[in-house]
Amino acid sequence: MARATVAMARASPPPPLILALLAAAAVVALATGAEDADAVLVLPSAAAASASRSHHHPCLDNPPDMTAATGGEAGEVVRDFHGLDTYVTGSPYTGQAVILGSDYYGFQAPKLRKIADQVADAGYFVVVPDLLHGDPYKEGISFSEWLKTHSPADAAEKVRPLVAALKVKRMAVGVGGYCWGAKVAVELAKTGEIQAVVISHPALVTVDDMKEIRCPIAVLGGEYDSLSPPKLVHQFERALEQNERIDHFVKIFPRVPHGFACRYDSSDPFAVKTADEARADMISWFRKQLKH
Repeated sequence: MARATVAMARASPPPPLILALLAAAAVVALATGAEDADAVLVLPSAAAASASRSHHHPCLDNPPDMTAATGGEAGEVVRDFHGLDTYVTGSPYTGQAVILGSDYYGFQAPKLRKIADQVADAGYFVVVPDLLHGDPYKEGISFSEWLKTHSPADAAEKVRPLVAALKVKRMAVGVGGYCWGAKVAVELAKTGEIQAVVISHPALVTVDDMKEIRCPIAVLGGEYDSLSPPKLVHQFERALEQNERIDHFVKIFPRVPHGFACRYDSSDPFAVKTADEARADMISWFRKQLKH
């Protein structure tokens, strides 16, 4: 089993919002003098504070520009493709299909569609279903409340008819998942209905999930990913090692945060190179594991 490791990085989280406001208030009080001693500091509501904190959730960093390269995709959106609106790209006659599960921003994200086109260019029929049903996360709403109505386990159940339809066409099926979509991919990997899975910077995935995997799996993590840090990724690896029948590959990319594979900074050459490498690793895994 292949394995790549890096030294773990430690970073302190930013100070809580309330402490920051109190510190700012103290500075203002000193600057304005005694005449403003009776001034009252008005703190934001709990909901506003929660919304501000959610902005810093690693899953929401560097959100996609939904207008970037719109209309430049090689594929097309097919409505009600086996029950789901789906971005479809590549030849349906390749005998090998890859389903890509999005992060919280959904199947319309331009970088995700670019990845789909690039995987299709490698010889796969690629489908990117709208697992969020037209309701991706949007800035300004409560992330925790939004999550309550977007279950990756429910999304996986809705993908199973799509998997079945592809298999009827005698296609080998692999699933790649990013962030939230990684949990969808893992749930599908427990069914025994797909042949391979790749998860990149996973969210919501647990060590117990790894114990139920029934197909070859590749786990791509980031050194600076605070959501699925290297320590957790190596726990995944140890759990997978307990099942000698399941081939697995674990790799930790150095100096990259959560979202490095699909929500990278296009102006950063190192980030682009890392995302390209992650995509190449995914394609290599499918090339090894998907059989007609």
